[in-house]
Amino acid sequence: MNTTPTPRAGGTSRPPWAAIGVLLGPFVLLLVGVFLVPALYAVYLSFFSTTHTGLGFGTAETVFAGVRNYAAVLSDPSFVRGVGITLLYSAVFIPVVVAGALVLALLFDSGLVWDRQLSQTVLFVPHAVPGIIATVIWLYLYTPGLSPVLNALGRADVEIDFLALEMVVPSLVNIALWSGLGYTAVIFFAALRAIPRDVIEASEIDGAGAVRTALAIKIPMIRGTLVTLVIFTTIAALQLFTEPMLLSRATPLIGPRFTPNMYIFDAAFTRNNYGLAAAASVLLLAVCCVLSYAVTRGTARGARKGRS
Repeated sequence: MNTTPTPRAGGTSRPPWAAIGVLLGPFVLLLVGVFLVPALYAVYLSFFSTTHTGLGFGTAETVFAGVRNYAAVLSDPSFVRGVGITLLYSAVFIPVVVAGALVLALLFDSGLVWDRQLSQTVLFVPHAVPGIIATVIWLYLYTPGLSPVLNALGRADVEIDFLALEMVVPSLVNIALWSGLGYTAVIFFAALRAIPRDVIEASEIDGAGAVRTALAIKIPMIRGTLVTLVIFTTIAALQLFTEPMLLSRATPLIGPRFTPNMYIFDAAFTRNNYGLAAAASVLLLAVCCVLSYAVTRGTARGARKGRS
């Protein structure tokens, strides 16, 4: 059946606006309803604060606060410290999960892994476990006196406190890595399988080994997937919440404002300061947008240098 658009009298074809609307309509509605409207409302809310008359016992009144909420957030040491912890966590987690998943995907694609389908399934299963359940499992394994792992290490005279000050961030990275590594590797593997096989065969005929083929052919050809996953992983890392929130029940080193998301939760639902929570949310959104833009621009610049 001929699906070519019917030319008009002037010789130009009419764009299929109806099909475009049907395909993009649900996405646009979800984008507006789930992201744009809440984001704009948060921006609006961040410029207001609630005051109480009569020494706090009177009627609540919402007043325009200008940028005072933003100033309060940026001058709060707990928020600044939370941002630093999250950036440290991101600096460890993002390279480890992206590089580890890429290496696993390359191993799958090379055929060196025994029973590739079973291996992918085993790697992907942890991602299917809800984050709360996964964190509870790891909290059990981290807790002295309960963890069979710590008990076995203790019998071997090896003492490790996964909830100590210097181990908190690595413990959080381990939980997130266990959940996200297989999922990311499966996406990389799908991108690698989309590379035309004749390109790989031509590289092998030219005498390129497996490592050179991976570095010179495979990775550059999945650059778009790599950039997308780096952006998504960065955004997920900056929104760190579930793991430290649950681990805070086991160690006093993780306070209620340990990360920016925990700060927002505490401001909104513990202190009932929705203007402060909205201002912190807007700042976190701005950081995510800036870092995503930086990753995109940096990758595009690297691609242009590679072609020149």
